[in-house]
Amino acid sequence: MMETTEALQQLQAAVVNGKLSESAVTNIRSWLTQPKYSEYRASILEHVAAQKWRELDEAFWQIIPFGTGGRRGRMYPIGCNAINDRTIGESAQGLADYVKDLFPGQALSCAVAYDTRRRSRDFARLCAEIMAGNGYTVWFLDGFRSTPELSFAIRYKRCHCGIMVTASHNPPSDNAVKVYGPSGGQLLPPHDQGVIDRVMSVEELHRMPFDEAVRSGRVVFCQEEVDKAFLQAVVAQSRPGPRDLKILYSPLHGVGASAVLPALEAAGFRDVELFAPHASPDPDFPNVPGNVANPENPRVFDAMIDHARQTGAELILATDPDADRLGCAAPVSSHADAEWRTLSGNQIGALLCAYLLETAQTAGTLTPQHYVVKTLVTTELIRRIADAYGVETVGDLLVGFKYIGGVIEQRDPARFVLGAEESYGFLVGAHARDKDGAVAAMLLAEIAARAKAEGLSLHAKLDELFRRYGCHAEKTISQRMPGAQGMESMKAMMQRFRHSPPASLAGMKVARVRDYQNHTVTDVISQHRGPLDGPTGDLVMLDLAAEGNYVAVRPSGTEPQIKFYLFAYDPPEAVANVAASRAQLDDRLAKMEADLLQFLAS
Repeated sequence: MMETTEALQQLQAAVVNGKLSESAVTNIRSWLTQPKYSEYRASILEHVAAQKWRELDEAFWQIIPFGTGGRRGRMYPIGCNAINDRTIGESAQGLADYVKDLFPGQALSCAVAYDTRRRSRDFARLCAEIMAGNGYTVWFLDGFRSTPELSFAIRYKRCHCGIMVTASHNPPSDNAVKVYGPSGGQLLPPHDQGVIDRVMSVEELHRMPFDEAVRSGRVVFCQEEVDKAFLQAVVAQSRPGPRDLKILYSPLHGVGASAVLPALEAAGFRDVELFAPHASPDPDFPNVPGNVANPENPRVFDAMIDHARQTGAELILATDPDADRLGCAAPVSSHADAEWRTLSGNQIGALLCAYLLETAQTAGTLTPQHYVVKTLVTTELIRRIADAYGVETVGDLLVGFKYIGGVIEQRDPARFVLGAEESYGFLVGAHARDKDGAVAAMLLAEIAARAKAEGLSLHAKLDELFRRYGCHAEKTISQRMPGAQGMESMKAMMQRFRHSPPASLAGMKVARVRDYQNHTVTDVISQHRGPLDGPTGDLVMLDLAAEGNYVAVRPSGTEPQIKFYLFAYDPPEAVANVAASRAQLDDRLAKMEADLLQFLAS
């Protein structure tokens, strides 16, 4: 076995030869020399002896961060930039330490759940062992469960925190922990940074063996009780109406069948088929295009649409692996040979908003104190619908559903109507503080059943909204920038958009630059810079000269990529023909994208 001294010499030589980054060597040195990492020393030495420089650099070039959805990344047995027993353990230990400080002297509890990914149950057991080893009672949902059910369980069991083991819709190589506070929402400032600080200072993992923790009552299995209560809470959001609808549902090899199918059945939908090729829980997502189980990708629906044509299904629903996001496809008309199209997250959110406000108004329960919540990069169609019904929109939020959950906590949860984000996340009801694919699937099925009873499709219902509130079109594009060099490129690109943005996009001048990191708004023509109200985050928005047309730019909080959100809009008076207007806006978005890509390449 290679000695540590020799390994350190080889590591430094690899830096000189350009095979390792300096930051990776710094972190590897810590793992080789510090006692807390001693169990990983032999594996690291084997990597050095085999000159696995690429693997070492990827695993060690940074300390894996907490992003908008928690700590997420590629699984690898060693490394501070990978998901493994040490980084998961540090996350749980840091959470345990921080929450202890928040609630001194209290009997503490934590809810833990996991999804279908590789090692998810192992990581969940590890987290439970650490929380139990730190004196917590752990409410453990054994078996594959959805992220919103974990959020619900925290509230239902009055826990001080919670841990969900899932990487959502990331590739099969990844896993993660999502960390929650006592509200059932993901951690908000300053608590997110507080937990990070404790995670970074973890020396020892305090663990109680899982079986011992079960025998002592420190780990309590609660899935049957929580399943029942969660289903009741979801179905409580159902509205009466038609249920004559043939539905095809896919969990995309994830946990969704545990939540969506019971909700649809309890709400009265009897003609629901589970799409067999996606039904089995499988961490490799074998029957999904590209093995990435993301309902945001229209290709995910191709095989399901073919099957729906053969069986006469009228609506396709699909949730991502942890069932907190919902996507759908529907025929454009009631004709048997009608074309099928997917709906975007923005479009689903708008349909949900209009349905919820209309039914509440009809029932006489809607008040001016009711409110809807969305992020800055979610369609303004939701705001325009809410305005028409006289309710408030809280829309000045950064990307991340945790901010929507935070608004519900700050305001009256009984007046909350809808939380929506463009990335297919929706919440209706106060039972959780995270997005919930089950409640969204149930309500979207109700909308489709009502539309069918009126002789309409979901797409026709959307066109009605465009006629009434103006035509809206949105598009999201991403540019991947992996590794240490990619991170520097992202920072440089964000600075370009702040200080030297493109002069025009799709023939429209860039009129203003909103910089949410520096809280400034700059008039491009006059170069006058003034203060910008709003949240603080690495987000830049370019307002074009035509009202309602703009672009948002931000680095992803969970993946090594920069994201662009494109928005096009025509006011109602300009929408003489919805189909023509939609085609025009799609063309505008395509030109905006082309101009952006040209700007990036310049």
